[in-house]
Amino acid sequence: MSDSILADYKPSDNEEFMNEQQQRYFREKLLTWKSDLLKESAETLDNLQKESLREPDITDRASSETDWSVELRTRDRQRKLISKIDAALARLEEGEYGYCEVTGDPISLKRLDARPIATMSLEAQERHEKMEKIHRDD
Repeated sequence: MSDSILADYKPSDNEEFMNEQQQRYFREKLLTWKSDLLKESAETLDNLQKESLREPDITDRASSETDWSVELRTRDRQRKLISKIDAALARLEEGEYGYCEVTGDPISLKRLDARPIATMSLEAQERHEKMEKIHRDD
């Protein structure tokens, strides 16, 4: 098997849930995602340090400040995402990854592949969001 399992393997419902190969697949997927986010974050910091808000025109300066503000909000969301990735990696190490934190049932492989940080099955997530909406509307 090659070093990267992401290229030649897709988890399947025909195999034991969260077997060693699936765990390796999701660990690599999470680590790659985290690495990409950290790289983007470093590039943003580098750009912010190189660029200056000394544009002579006040409109240009305002535009730059707006762009930076958007960029920083994006990075903040990515920072929170990195914590969720770290939590998913910890669940992998503890043998809890891939199981719904509400029901204890396996989360579908399709859902985990699309959202590897998922902590709830689709059904539990929908119930959770419905309850949030009900309480928010009160």
